[in-house]
This record gives sequence, structure tokens and C-alpha cells, in this order.
Amino acid sequence: MTINENTMVQTENGNLAAKLREGTKKSHTMAENTGFVMCFLKGVVEKNSYRKLVANLYFVYSAMEEEMERHRQHPVLSLVYFPELNRKSSLEQDLLYYYGTGWREQINPSKAAQTYIARIREVSATQPELLVAQCYTRYLGDLSGGQILKTIAQKAMNLSDGGTAFYEFQDIADEKTFKVKYRAAMNSLPVDCDTVDRIVDEANDAFKMNMALFKELEGNLILAIGQMLFNSLTRRRGRGSTEGELATAE
Repeated sequence: MTINENTMVQTENGNLAAKLREGTKKSHTMAENTGFVMCFLKGVVEKNSYRKLVANLYFVYSAMEEEMERHRQHPVLSLVYFPELNRKSSLEQDLLYYYGTGWREQINPSKAAQTYIARIREVSATQPELLVAQCYTRYLGDLSGGQILKTIAQKAMNLSDGGTAFYEFQDIADEKTFKVKYRAAMNSLPVDCDTVDRIVDEANDAFKMNMALFKELEGNLILAIGQMLFNSLTRRRGRGSTEGELATAE
């Protein structure tokens, strides 16, 4: 594809970042309204459930980052390949904090995490350009809501000496500026209209897979806080200023 053809494709497709944002709004709201996330945003975080989430995210990010590394020379993925976003090592720090030195022997991906990982591997093998959607769904959410969620986690679990490395991007000096850079990179991708639609569809599927991770954790959370409190905390509400920050983009 020539430069002129690239320009034509980008003009035809418009703003991919905006298309992703608009195309995942419903999924965004649904993710925010899962019981685990609603409780989290209201400051109720049970440590055992949370450390299981960290363990699952470790396996998910490990797979995603391995596949992005594999395709770092891909004509599409190379433009959104930013190793400074990688979360695997920060999740390892948190797993050490929550499980101790033998953490590797204590964790396994849950059923929902296995499904999520399998999809990442499948996409990488058959339609690698769709990894754009997987990365968008996780990393933009991490950058957008990370500091708020870090504060909530620290207060809810009385953390003072660790456990929130996942939310800390040591290699990114200014997260707001980086998000602008990331969106610009997405908008520069040489993809056609059909691929844009498939990327948006994949992002919506990624939201669903994240919601499945949260749903699995609700049983442990209910045991810890009680069914009545859980029901009270998870009464349906509208979209808020912290919309979908635990697992979603923007």
C-alpha cells in the first residue's frame, strides 16, 4: 500500500479512536454496572477477590504482551507497539505482595481468564490487526482510571506498602500526553473500513471477556460482605464520571 492509499483509507475511515469510543459505549456502561466494579467504585474491595483479579490479569497481560512483541514488525501493530505500557512486571510485583514469594505456584487462570487468553492467541494467529482492540480496551482504561482506582484500592484494603503497582506507569512521564499520542497512533493505522468494523467488534468482545472475569469474583465478594450489602451496593445506576475505569478505555 502506498502513502497515497494510506491517506485515502484514513480519510475514508475517519477517526478510529473516536469510532472505538462511540462503538463501545454500551459495553462501557455494562462493564461499569457489573457487581464487582460497582462495589469497587464505591470503595468496597475484598482482598481475596482482588488478588484473584490480579492473578487473572497477569495471565491476560502476559498473553497480550507476548503476542504484541511477536508482531512488533507488523505493518499495523508496529504503529501501536508501546512497550512502556506493559503491565506484566508490575502485576508480578503485586502478586508477590499478595501471595508471597511462592506466588507462581499458587495461581492459575480461571475459566473466564482461559477463554480470554485463548481469544488473544487466536486473534494473534489469524487476524493480528485485531490485537489493536484488545490493547485499546485494557491499556486506555488503565491509563484513564488508574490513579482513581489506585486510591480506592489503597483506602478499601488499607494498603500502605504496596499492592497497587499495576496502576503505576513508571515509564510514562505524562499519562494525559501519552493518551493523545496513543490515539494519534491508532488514527494513523493503515486499515480499511471492514477492518475498522472488526476492530470495534473485537473491542466489544474484549469488554465482555473482562465482564466475565468480574462476574466470577462476585461469589467471593458476597461471602465476604454479605448478600444484603452486595445488593445495596449494586442497585442499578446510570453512567457516572468514573465510567468503566477498572477495565475499560477512555
